[in-house]
Amino acid sequence: MVGNVGVGGDNPIRIQSMTNSPTRDVDATVEQVIRLADAGCEIARVTVQGKKEADACEAIKNTLLQKGYTIPLVADIHFYPPAAMRVIEFVDKVRVNPGNYLDKRATFKTLEYTDEQYQEEIRRLEENFAPLVIKCKTLGKAMRIGTNHGSLSDRIMNRYGDTPAGMLESALEYARVCRAHDFHDIVFSMKASNTKVKIEAYRLLVAAMMELGWDYPLHLGVTEAGEGEDGRIRSAIGMGSLLLDGIGDTIRVSLTEDPWKEIDPCKRLVAFAEECQGKGVEEFDETTRDITHITRRDVKLFQGMHPSGTVALNLSGKEVTSQDLGLGTEVQVDLVKGRAEGIESIPENTVVVDSTDNWQALLDQDPKLVLLRPGKEGRVQFCRQFFDWLKKRGSSVPVLLNFTYEGDWDDVVIAASAECGSLLCDGLGDGLMLEGAFDFSSLRTLSFNILQGCRMRSTKTEFISCPSCGRTLFNIQQVAERIRQRTGHLPGVKIAIMGCIVNGPGEMADADFGYVGSGAGKVDLYVGKACVEKGIAMDDADDRLIELIKKYDRWVEC
Repeated sequence: MVGNVGVGGDNPIRIQSMTNSPTRDVDATVEQVIRLADAGCEIARVTVQGKKEADACEAIKNTLLQKGYTIPLVADIHFYPPAAMRVIEFVDKVRVNPGNYLDKRATFKTLEYTDEQYQEEIRRLEENFAPLVIKCKTLGKAMRIGTNHGSLSDRIMNRYGDTPAGMLESALEYARVCRAHDFHDIVFSMKASNTKVKIEAYRLLVAAMMELGWDYPLHLGVTEAGEGEDGRIRSAIGMGSLLLDGIGDTIRVSLTEDPWKEIDPCKRLVAFAEECQGKGVEEFDETTRDITHITRRDVKLFQGMHPSGTVALNLSGKEVTSQDLGLGTEVQVDLVKGRAEGIESIPENTVVVDSTDNWQALLDQDPKLVLLRPGKEGRVQFCRQFFDWLKKRGSSVPVLLNFTYEGDWDDVVIAASAECGSLLCDGLGDGLMLEGAFDFSSLRTLSFNILQGCRMRSTKTEFISCPSCGRTLFNIQQVAERIRQRTGHLPGVKIAIMGCIVNGPGEMADADFGYVGSGAGKVDLYVGKACVEKGIAMDDADDRLIELIKKYDRWVEC
């Protein structure tokens, strides 16, 4: 139980979000929590940097109750254990980040730990984390052990690497302390901005819990998902793929938008996952799936297919313009670099596979391409079954996922991203041919965005931007939009925009360039993990970022 809300077990998937007002501002934070609750949020989180924010949570909680709002309140803790010990008296749950609750911010330097030194670090962890565990147990409060790919400790990274395996061990270290004190009101999360890393980390955790006989609930999220349709696609890929496998008990869609705008995509994702439950292929041999070493099939691509993922549209009998196809007024397509969002052609010797076909008979035709076209229900399991069948026969025929969608476009974005993303992130599929009663431009753009969200084919700049919280040091929505307007034409370039330094340096590891709030009106710039410019005035930071991109020869003119 988190306050009066049950999580896990037979409870429905719970929807969460987080305020972005300064937590010290009680009235503003109460107003945001109320707006979240009215929108359908079931658990609200606030950032707690220090004791003043912790004390403010008492007033926030009391004011909410006086106004008739019983929504559980969660305190988000980084770097400062005393704040957790204080705030747990006023809130329903505390979230701790194993990467920085007791450890200093990672330096990303190669540090050597002997076995004795490593064990001494573990003893220090047990001694200093236990008081919070005991207090949570005494007060009947819950805890989230919230691991982030972007903020693993130096100890973990130097023993396990900046990997899903490192994320798993980081979470287990803290869980072992909880269990040692017979405290079990815990929830896990394994968040990352990289969808493939995040999916693998959650799967590893589930596998470990099954082996250990544990059954703790899981909170799902994709950190720094961004904004608009891109943010919704990346979130649906990272979370929907897990929900379709029955993994996940609470979710948050982290968008660089107002917090209450996160609730609608959450509702759509939950509704889609619940609709799909129990509608998969009943008998499916998954023995050939290796969730920890995922690689794409070795396929024989024909001329015109893109090695990083092909996008096709069904144009038969329809009038289209070059703009519909993403080619502009001049047909200039650089397929290798992904400089244009053009489509590739479908060869004559193509076969369509659906649930009623004799697969062997179709394969005996020696096709150049397979369009995999399952029915509306159980698509992911059906496609896994087909790819499993292909693998056992050593077939190298390329396969496009040929799914048809209908209904509200916002629901289509969620469903297509979850289903196609689940398969593509597992290396199953060589591209997409989405169909439905929608304009070609929307289907084409969605297809390319899904490929990019699955870390396959990059056709535009990828922005990794945090959703903002009470720690944010500038208006991240305005800054993200400014930077997007000036740099959105750089395919293959990843730019991270972080409101503060909690996850900033860590998430830089997955970006080419980073723009991180480091103080009031100040920004640090990163190249990869390295901070290359510090304390830049906000008025100059955008231009300096562009200069940095040009310096590293990643700039192209519009």
